[in-house]
Amino acid sequence: MIALAREDHAKARFLTVAEVAALLRVSNMTVYRLIGAGELAAVRVGKSYRLREDDVDKYLGDRYTEAG
Repeated sequence: MIALAREDHAKARFLTVAEVAALLRVSNMTVYRLIGAGELAAVRVGKSYRLREDDVDKYLGDRYTEAG
């Protein structure tokens, strides 16, 4: 089971906080707040965070609503 999880992470594309902020068109601080609140999953690498692109896509998909 752990080996499977490692394979998933090894193939995953990781984004920096700045990349996610640009993608969502919010500030870096907003991304840090979302991480702290547990709304966005992140991995700590040294003193910085990395977010899986799939997790960001899931976050957006869960909050998507159609207008009209």
